[in-house]
Amino acid sequence: PPAVPPPPGPPARGSLSLHRAYLRSPLGLLRLGQLALGAAFWVTVAAHKYEGAAHFALFAAVLVWLLTLALFGLSLLGRWALVPWLGSRWLLTNLVHDLALGVGLYAAATGIMGYKAGRKSYCNLPGYSQHCLYGAYLSASVCGGITACLYLFSGLYCLLRRCRDQRDII
Repeated sequence: PPAVPPPPGPPARGSLSLHRAYLRSPLGLLRLGQLALGAAFWVTVAAHKYEGAAHFALFAAVLVWLLTLALFGLSLLGRWALVPWLGSRWLLTNLVHDLALGVGLYAAATGIMGYKAGRKSYCNLPGYSQHCLYGAYLSASVCGGITACLYLFSGLYCLLRRCRDQRDII
């Protein structure tokens, strides 16, 4: 098939300019929510003592968060054409990132933290004197679940645009 040119970015005005239409779009707003709640997830886990499978949950959350930050930055600056091979398929790149990585890894991380919260539920009883990780694990699980839902919504938004034969993210 012939090479498809990348979707147009915002008009160049100087060296860098913000793609304000992206920031106001549903995908831009969902990305901001994903970044905020994703950071809350991994900061909550990292700030407390964790062991075992929580290492994977933290790794998954940070990996997806960093990739989301890169997608958000490139989209906000309108510089996705600079990414080899993926720049010409930016909508598909966002779709795969959201549904495969975002939903998949955050659902797994949420399950891990929910399981760990359930295992620590005894320590929230009155009179328990040891340090209790139940609240931290439960908070991380709730943040992870909401974040996975945000990734699902943004993935469905990208899928809807793709089904309508639109090639741009907004």
